[in-house]
Amino acid sequence: PVLVESLLVFTVVLSVHAVVWDRFSWCAVALAIQAFYVQFKWDRLLQLGGAVFQFRGAANSGLLPASMVIPLLGVVMKERCRAAGIVYFERFGVVVASTGMLLALFLSVLAVGITKPVPTNTCILTGIAGSVIIYTMKHSLTVSEVIEVLEVLLIFVYLSMILLYLLPRCFTPGEALLVLGGVSFVLNQLIKRSLNVVEGRGEPIDFFLLVAVVGVVLLGLFFTVLFIFMDSGTWISSMFFHMMTAVLGLGVIMPWLYRLIQRNPLFWLLQFLFQTQTRLYLLVYWTFLAASACGVVFYQNAKRSSESKKHQASTITRKYFHFIVVATYVPGLIYDRQLLYVAAVLCLAVFIFLEYIRYFRIKPFGQTLRHLLSLFLDERDSGPLILTHIYLLLGMSLPVWLFPRSCAPKGTLPGAGALVPYSGVLAVGVGDTIASVFGSTMGEIKWPGTKKTFEGTMTAIFAQIIAVALILIFDSSVNLNSSYAWILASVSLVSLLEAYTTQIDNLLLPLYLQIMFMA
Repeated sequence: PVLVESLLVFTVVLSVHAVVWDRFSWCAVALAIQAFYVQFKWDRLLQLGGAVFQFRGAANSGLLPASMVIPLLGVVMKERCRAAGIVYFERFGVVVASTGMLLALFLSVLAVGITKPVPTNTCILTGIAGSVIIYTMKHSLTVSEVIEVLEVLLIFVYLSMILLYLLPRCFTPGEALLVLGGVSFVLNQLIKRSLNVVEGRGEPIDFFLLVAVVGVVLLGLFFTVLFIFMDSGTWISSMFFHMMTAVLGLGVIMPWLYRLIQRNPLFWLLQFLFQTQTRLYLLVYWTFLAASACGVVFYQNAKRSSESKKHQASTITRKYFHFIVVATYVPGLIYDRQLLYVAAVLCLAVFIFLEYIRYFRIKPFGQTLRHLLSLFLDERDSGPLILTHIYLLLGMSLPVWLFPRSCAPKGTLPGAGALVPYSGVLAVGVGDTIASVFGSTMGEIKWPGTKKTFEGTMTAIFAQIIAVALILIFDSSVNLNSSYAWILASVSLVSLLEAYTTQIDNLLLPLYLQIMFMA
């Protein structure tokens, strides 16, 4: 399975390289080759228990597929913005690609350094790939861009040491690279834009995302340190939690956002949400779907209490939430993407805040949330945090958040790029859901070395093609310009990756589909 997964990732890398064909795409190829070899060193460390931190079990390291996501996103973003003539975001794409390569190299060097005996051949390969990447960066980046890349690396190192120690068994090395690398980049962007507000570029909704992500992460770190010294399950601690949340929110996060958008954040948000009648209809519709999701949770828990305490939700039951998320995102993508952008940010903040309440057992809802959500746990939730529902939200939202609006004439990219915002809906909402449902109910022929079935994968590909046809019918802004073969190849590659990867597919698959569509 690891070899097939690596082959699929190499296919994506070479496809992007064939389209872009510049020094950074060559660097991506070199990075992929060395990550392939280092991945086996990480796998061996995990099997022998020699890794520095405790990582999630029942999965390989995932270094190769995770290492290529950020560099490839940067490369395709650079190419799209260069074609559109937007120099600022072309340089931004270069910084993203360089940062992703440096973070991946850091993880590779870490694995090689703690492997005993020292793997000579892998060291040489890592050295060659690192030299090629650093030489390219030296001749491509300005001094300020080099400093920015090093800042992200420094934040990543410290954030990794803190969070991987506090949250054992929550991530594989690859997932840690993706999640913590993304948070490090967002934090650096927020600091940079806060210090340079006059020249800062971006719309209020972009700043809203940056402040929300950094705010909830800092909130979690603050309470984690605080509750080392006091019991979080008491009423006094719970009251202190709610009080400090209000203080940090109104006293730090709100003024920070005010400085960035130069207006009252609450008034701006209310004006934004109720600006048009379409937004009102969407908000009412989404409220109904949220209530339906809560109803599923309460119904399944009532069913558990009446049947057996060991009752766990089936795969099909868990996929109800995928259907609800698809029903949430598709109208937003068609009618109002900016509203969907902001609503997804708010939802992410609420999800993470509720997870803090559950994790710290904050009264009055902490213990109730623990009981309700324990029904939906699977083998990927082996650590102290429950992250699968947050990953589902991220997988659907990242293509919307990362869509290069400034480089898209008339709000959409030409060809297959028009489907970029739909990457999460197609890969996770349709493909992964259909593959799980049909594979678990009717699948008989298993892919070698996995539990996934041939029938599930083929049905997923077929369902995504039908979904693309429906998007063409209902979304008039999508014009594929006869790029149907590329779309079919992209969907097939990502569906095969879903069958073979042991990483969190809700997070990985939409990003790879977005990379292919943007290329």
